[in-house]
Amino acid sequence: MQVARSKIVVLGTGGTIAGTADTPGEHLAYRSAQLGVGQLVAGLPSAGDWTLETEQVTQIDSKNMDEVLWQRLAARCAHWLAQPEVRGIVITHGTDTLEETAYFLDCVLVADKPVVLTCAMRPATAQAPDGPRNLADAIAVAATPGVQGVLAVCAGSVHAAREVSKEHPSRLDAFTSGDAGPLGVVEAGHLRRLRAWPAAPASTPAAERMAQAVAQAVRWPRVEIVLNHAGATGALVQALLAQGVDGIVAAGTGNGTLSDSLQAALRQARERGVAVVRATRCARGEVLPHAGDLLPDSGGLSPVKARIALMLDLLVTRAT
Repeated sequence: MQVARSKIVVLGTGGTIAGTADTPGEHLAYRSAQLGVGQLVAGLPSAGDWTLETEQVTQIDSKNMDEVLWQRLAARCAHWLAQPEVRGIVITHGTDTLEETAYFLDCVLVADKPVVLTCAMRPATAQAPDGPRNLADAIAVAATPGVQGVLAVCAGSVHAAREVSKEHPSRLDAFTSGDAGPLGVVEAGHLRRLRAWPAAPASTPAAERMAQAVAQAVRWPRVEIVLNHAGATGALVQALLAQGVDGIVAAGTGNGTLSDSLQAALRQARERGVAVVRATRCARGEVLPHAGDLLPDSGGLSPVKARIALMLDLLVTRAT
């Protein structure tokens, strides 16, 4: 007998959406992660044929997110996704590292139900907070039949985990999907799709190895990002080598280009067994590979997401 999916689970991690300030007009000097997730959903109107359940996974400013907390969050998502009565998951998150958390979860979860991250640019005590609307929109997306995978919802737009990035430090519509554009929009509490969505995830031996490696991880591979710029040298790479770094992502200029000094240092790092990947520091577009490349590219990922992909690749390699 099939059990109806009648529950939306809201996992709290803190962030501006749970932040408070001393005065209603203050949008900058506030304290993140002050309200529990139960308080955030308390004022939302009930709707639909589902109920809400909340769980506080952590309570932080998302600039302090790390691999250990990702591991904990992924475990709680996997737990709830496995419950037949759960229709979908919503995660309240700070904006600063939302795109990284979304991509990490996209890599490690077989999400045959929606996992929707949402956020706010203004604290909960603002005169016109954006958190309640964003949270309501995220719940609406999570409750929509047929939606799967890891998504982000902010300012009425729905973004894919691989494509989403924060492009503005203060605007309410701070997130973009770059050249691809958003997957859809939420209008009057209903999802409207704008383009084809990513394929539904599938359980494969590789996905199972990834999930197991993440669940059992004790020491995470150290992967750092170095930036190419005018006057860039290999000094940072040499310092990282001395510290025993496992991988380096180079955020190159333009099409992943690197100064001669930085490229030489990165090639030396690779010869010494350090994994090296090139991305671009440009906000849009991706590195286009060509025959003359001396270092591998990130496959279209931004530097911060390339770092996650490389870290997970090293983690799985170490576990096998």
